[in-house]
Formats: sequence, structure tokens, C-alpha cells
Amino acid sequence: MDLIRRLRVTQRAMERAMLGVSLRDKIRNVEIRRRTRVTDIAQQVENEEAMGGAHSSEEGWTLESQGAGMVAPQW
Repeated sequence: MDLIRRLRVTQRAMERAMLGVSLRDKIRNVEIRRRTRVTDIAQQVENEEAMGGAHSSEEGWTLESQGAGMVAPQW
């Protein structure tokens, strides 16, 4: 599954949890986004990529400000 899609699905799940609604309530994503006023993570990632501030590697997403593209070790 594409990384952007996984981020979107996870974000929608968190937003539904914030609102206390489930998929059975059949509330559109646009309405959920309007209620929570949360910025879409996919748009943020696309903006960062367009500006050259983020890039994907085998180890995951990194931001240029973190150093030379190195991902922090996960202990």
C-alpha cells in the first residue's frame, strides 16, 4: 500500500476517534476534516516534497532540518 494512502487512512481514523464517530456513521471525509480543522497530512507531505524539505528513503520519511538525511535511531 502506498505510504501517502496509509497516512491518510491513519489520519482519518484518528480524526474519527477525536469526534467519537465510526465508519458506520457514514460521515464523509470532507465533513470530518471540516469538524476537526486538522490539516491533511498528505497535503503537508506533498508541500514538503515540492519545496525539497522532505524525501523518502528506505528507512522512512526524513526532513532536511534533521541533518544529512539521516533517520534518528529507534531504540
